[in-house]
Amino acid sequence: MLGRKAVVELVKDQMFPAWHDERDRLDRIDRWYRWKQDDIKLPRRATPELRALAEMSKIPWLGLVVTSVSQCMYVDGYRSPTLDSARPDGEVSPAWKTWHANGFDQRQIAIHRAALAYGYSYVRVLPGEDHEGKRSVMRGVSPRKCYALYQDPADDDWPMYVIQVAKADKGGYLISLFDEEDVHYVSMDSSTSKPEWISAETHGAGVTPFIRYSNMLDLEGRSTGEVEPFIPAAARVNKTSFDRLVTQHFSSWKVRTVSGMAQPDTEEEANRKKLQLRQEDLLVAEDPDTKFGTLDESPLTGFIDSWRSDVEALAAVTQTPTHTLTGQLVNLSAEALAAARAGLTQKVAERQKSFGRSHGQTLRLSALLEGHEDEARDVLARVTWQDMEVRSISQAVDAWGKAATMLQVPVQALWQRLPGVEKSDVDEWERMAEHADPVARMTKTLADQASPAG
Repeated sequence: MLGRKAVVELVKDQMFPAWHDERDRLDRIDRWYRWKQDDIKLPRRATPELRALAEMSKIPWLGLVVTSVSQCMYVDGYRSPTLDSARPDGEVSPAWKTWHANGFDQRQIAIHRAALAYGYSYVRVLPGEDHEGKRSVMRGVSPRKCYALYQDPADDDWPMYVIQVAKADKGGYLISLFDEEDVHYVSMDSSTSKPEWISAETHGAGVTPFIRYSNMLDLEGRSTGEVEPFIPAAARVNKTSFDRLVTQHFSSWKVRTVSGMAQPDTEEEANRKKLQLRQEDLLVAEDPDTKFGTLDESPLTGFIDSWRSDVEALAAVTQTPTHTLTGQLVNLSAEALAAARAGLTQKVAERQKSFGRSHGQTLRLSALLEGHEDEARDVLARVTWQDMEVRSISQAVDAWGKAATMLQVPVQALWQRLPGVEKSDVDEWERMAEHADPVARMTKTLADQASPAG
């Protein structure tokens, strides 16, 4: 257990400076992830027109990259090969109840998005209660608001210490330092950067109650997101867009020229002599040496081709289907569409493995805090992911129908494979099928009568 002095020293000398440095890095990622990318470098005396065009050229490409992955990842169930068969028909796993009680059917989306964008995110699990008794409280935590210290960031499941940082109403920060036993509350003045210990309480989790969700964790404990490595590629696309906008704004039309004509003496006279030419009008000059001509507009084709090439390069390095970024999808067969999405499909499958392990760790800790020891020790339990593959329902029914008839795969095992079908739908279908099947009802009745409880 940390004493007051140790807490203050840990926060001041190690945890808060590390959080502050990491926050600066994550803030830049956040700008590119959202819509506040770095400004295009302009001349010091750039006109308001150029600055407006530079602002117009910013497009949140990397936010779309994150979205394309996040929208393919949705947890819709929790299964245990060892415990599910022992439960009475229709009984829901306690862990899955806790999942829904904490609103994780919706909160999971923000957790996934943060991990994809910044490289990692956290879920905090603490003891709690509801009308049914013990119920863990699970909440997602942004990495911009906390910092975790691991002894070995590559191998350790649990951090040694975690700080959560919140801004105080009158300036400064309110810091919560978590360890394996307690949570310590510390205040810090922004001007002096001197922390002051406020209070402490036991959280009761038995571990530092933060679970890390990693996008791509390597053997050195680094986890890269879907934004930071691709900032240069996205910046190049924005620069090409800016060049096209400048050319389009200043040089995309023909310029009429006149030579051999006397220049008006004053600006007022020049404005008076300007003509609004109609299609049938002719220009005639008294001086035979006067010549009329035009300067051609600057073609935009090269800029458009360069922009498309830059977007395709961004799509390639991020494993994002090109049509997702360009919006161009013309007469693609099912096989061509599957090939176009192959890279994204593989990336999503890899992220599901990583996030699925973290979800399992979250639910096991939750079960431990609620007193469900069998659930807490069940390392084989896993979350299931809804099939979000983009394809028509007729294609899916045809493919899985053939699996049922040709390979003798049980039909009920294939219901969850249909696009847009969640686990709750499958459970309802199973109850309806059992109610409609007289043989199944009789078998269940006989089984209930033969059981010791009957």
